[in-house]
Amino acid sequence: MMEDKGEKNGVAAMAACYQKFDPAAYLQYNYTPPRADFTRKDSIVPWKLACLHRALTEGDVSGELLVDIGSGPTLYQVMSGCEVFKKLILTDFLEVNRQELRRWLQDEGKCSLDWTPYLEHVCKLEGRRSSAWPEKAAKLRQVVADILPIDVHCSQPLAPDALPSAGADCLVSCFCLESVSPDMPAFTRALGNIQKLLRPGGHLLLIGALGESYYFGGPGVRIPVVPLDEAQVCSSLKESGYTLIRLEVYTLSQDMRVGVDDVTGVFFAKAKRD
Repeated sequence: MMEDKGEKNGVAAMAACYQKFDPAAYLQYNYTPPRADFTRKDSIVPWKLACLHRALTEGDVSGELLVDIGSGPTLYQVMSGCEVFKKLILTDFLEVNRQELRRWLQDEGKCSLDWTPYLEHVCKLEGRRSSAWPEKAAKLRQVVADILPIDVHCSQPLAPDALPSAGADCLVSCFCLESVSPDMPAFTRALGNIQKLLRPGGHLLLIGALGESYYFGGPGVRIPVVPLDEAQVCSSLKESGYTLIRLEVYTLSQDMRVGVDDVTGVFFAKAKRD
């Protein structure tokens, strides 16, 4: 019982940290150059986009429904997926992030970040001209079926009728679980909770921070993170009922360390639900 109470308090403390989260500031910190410099091969965002593109075009990932777990205010992580799946569901714990996503989907022109360079880059990865980005944007808007609240710390993270009974064919989750969990056991439990949303044999594409203990979610909003290493990622996936297909690691160069966090690397994991 004591452990349960401590765990609940830890999760509640994390939720409280996020009440001051500022989507516009977060996007500025992480999704502009140097971290999103599409002229550089060694920039972090192009690396993430390449990992996702490759994982989705190897021929083993398919189906009707992709669910993005903890989208935050970002869309880059589903730009390749909208070509593979007929339906995408975006999710986030925070209403401010869901609002940011809705603004882009409704094409109101009030977004905190211009996603055009991202769309152009993914078009190039797909062997198209970058000028095809408006078609890609239209496709993404058409394929996103919903933006839903989620709580990865609940044994049922989404509302009961949110997904078909068979579950999703694929889950994507980027920088969510380690940055909303108070400790390593909570991270592993969250991986197990989202696993229930995935059909047996379905895929998980997981991107996360390595060696990170905090990041800024807005001016002066310091959010604690579970510092992960590669071995912990692998063991948590195994414990949560996934078989790891591939793990790739990006190490941040000095100029990618821009003072908004203490991250040392980023991992990309492609895994399958047992």
